[in-house]
Amino acid sequence: MQQGEIVDLEAITQGKNKHLPGANLEDENFSNVDLSRINLAGATLVGTNFSHSKLEGARLEGANLLGAQMVATDLRANLLGANLMQADLTGADLRGSNLRGANLMGAKLTQANLAGAFLSGANLMSVNLQGVDLRGADLRGANLNGANLQGADLSQADLQGASLSSSNLEEVDLRGANLAGANLMSANLLCAELEGANLNGVNLTGTCLVGTFVG
Repeated sequence: MQQGEIVDLEAITQGKNKHLPGANLEDENFSNVDLSRINLAGATLVGTNFSHSKLEGARLEGANLLGAQMVATDLRANLLGANLMQADLTGADLRGSNLRGANLMGAKLTQANLAGAFLSGANLMSVNLQGVDLRGADLRGANLNGANLQGADLSQADLQGASLSSSNLEEVDLRGANLAGANLMSANLLCAELEGANLNGVNLTGTCLVGTFVG
C-alpha cells in the first residue's frame, strides 16, 4: 500500500481486499469477520478488534498489534516478530502459529491454545500462561522469566536455552520436554512432572523441587 492511501474497510470485511501490507488500521473493528489468508505484514493494528474472527493463514509478520483485541480469534497465522504487547488473546487458537521473536509482554493468554506453536526467542516475560496448552511448542531461547505457568501443559515442548528464572511452574506437565541449558533459577517446580525430560545443563539454583517427579 502507498502511504496515505485510503483503505476501503467494507472491501476488507467482505473479503474483497486481502493484500494490505503496511496498512494503518489502528482501532478499527474487524470482529466476527473471515480474514483468512489476509496479508497484513508490517501493518499498524494498535487497538484493532479482531475478536471472534478468522485469521487462519494470515500474514501478520512484523505487525504492530499493541493492545489488539483478539478474543477467541483463529490466529493460526504468521506472527513472526509481531508486537503483541498487552494484546487480549483470551481463548485464541494459536496452534502451530509462527510467533518466533514476537513480543507478548503483558498479553492476556488465558485459555489460549498454543500447542505446537513456534515461540523461539519470543518475549513472554511475566505473562500469565496458567493452564495454557503448550504441548510440543518450540520455546527455544524464549524469555519466560517471572511467567505464571501453573498447571500448563508443556509436555514434549522444546525449552532448550529458555530462561524461566523466578517463573511459577507449579504442577506443570514437562514430561518429555527438552530443558537442556535452560535457566530455572529460583523457579517454583512444586509437584511438577518431569518424567523423561532432558535436564542436561539446567540451572536449578534456588529452585523449589518439592513433590516434583523426575523419572
